[in-house]
Amino acid sequence: MTILVTGSAGHLGEAILRTLHGRGSPARGLDLKPSPFTDAVGSIVDPALVRAQMDGITAVIHTATLHKPHVATHGKRDFVDTNITGTLNLLEAAAAAGVKSFVFTSTTSAFGSQLRPEAGQTAVWVTEDLPPVPKNIYGTTKLMAENLCELFFRERALPVLILRTSRFFPEDDDDPAMRSAYALDNAQANELLYRRLDIADAVSAHLLAVERAPRIGFARYIVSATSPFEQRHLEALARDAAGVVRELNPECAQLYAVRGWRLFPAIDRVYVNERARRELGWRPEYDFAHVLRSLRDDRDFRSTLAREIGSKGYHDTVFEDGPYPVAS
Repeated sequence: MTILVTGSAGHLGEAILRTLHGRGSPARGLDLKPSPFTDAVGSIVDPALVRAQMDGITAVIHTATLHKPHVATHGKRDFVDTNITGTLNLLEAAAAAGVKSFVFTSTTSAFGSQLRPEAGQTAVWVTEDLPPVPKNIYGTTKLMAENLCELFFRERALPVLILRTSRFFPEDDDDPAMRSAYALDNAQANELLYRRLDIADAVSAHLLAVERAPRIGFARYIVSATSPFEQRHLEALARDAAGVVRELNPECAQLYAVRGWRLFPAIDRVYVNERARRELGWRPEYDFAHVLRSLRDDRDFRSTLAREIGSKGYHDTVFEDGPYPVAS
């Protein structure tokens, strides 16, 4: 099986290709930017280029996208061109070439406005059944691309699995208040409680999806670290998340205190990965329990893969007020 990976110069694309190359599995990388993992340099917006890349391909992992940090620097047409037209080009070429598996990297940002409850409400229990309500052009175009994927399954019998990934970028948070209040490691450790994913677990989910797509046909999955929370915790999470975490993990307070870390006082949503674990056989390794074990052993809680890839950023420009500007 030869796998085409789009976005091969990005965090996830590189991580997937590093893993495939390490296994000796045949794979090809496509990206706008040259990189050690990019075999073809070009845009997925170019249908002729995309068609040419399908020769000998049996599976596609489509990670290439304009991301949320590009909302302030790119126009809506750019998002439509890359995230929708580019995906359409890949789907058409894959269907024509008889590709057996198509895996589309989507985002939990597709849920959009559903993720921020009104003041006084409980935290949101986010499963695949929650109706998406995108709040910006990024989430809107990713959701539209998802719908194209479903259309190609229905009309062309192309097996497509959609993975709605939570945040796995290593860069500082896009929220200035979060950056000023929490050290980077502290914030990202806290996020593994409810809305973060180590890139090694993201890779394993994508490769399992390639294997399972022909049998499943079409499905959407939330791909995020396994949360320790249950639905019974939702009300308390909105009021006193730190108290809930300390109750579930009594050793957390001491381990955090040694490093001067703090838990978040409130949590507004919980991403639930149960369907991906059940149907894909996915077993994410990097959760909050792993964080605590790592702190106890005085080692980095990130995977080796995450450390190898490091930070890439999303823009060539360095901005005065932070790592990247983000419009609402």
